[in-house]
Amino acid sequence: MAAGGVRALVAFVVLCLLAAAPCANAAVSCPKVASSIAPCVNYIRGKGPLTPACCNGVRALKSQAKTPADRRDTCNCLKSYAGKIPGLNPSLTSGLPGKCGVSVPYPISTTTDCTK
Repeated sequence: MAAGGVRALVAFVVLCLLAAAPCANAAVSCPKVASSIAPCVNYIRGKGPLTPACCNGVRALKSQAKTPADRRDTCNCLKSYAGKIPGLNPSLTSGLPGKCGVSVPYPISTTTDCTK
């Protein structure tokens, strides 16, 4: 009876690991994107200076988004997050990567088509 319990426990642990594996491999997640950009909120609202923490977050996002799928996911997360920031200044937002010394191959805007 005890051996059956151990086998069931091992099977459960293996299932949990298999279920968690795709999440563990994801380079980009919306919570990661939000925490990377959080130090930029005052700046992109025109309410504060551009901080080193903000630029560090922008650089971290750029380095995490290695594949086209990662970049698409990051774009979608940024668009979703931007929609929740009242008073967002579009020109400050679009210029943010350049101000942080980061080059991105697409415009930073809430109207950017993330599928391209």
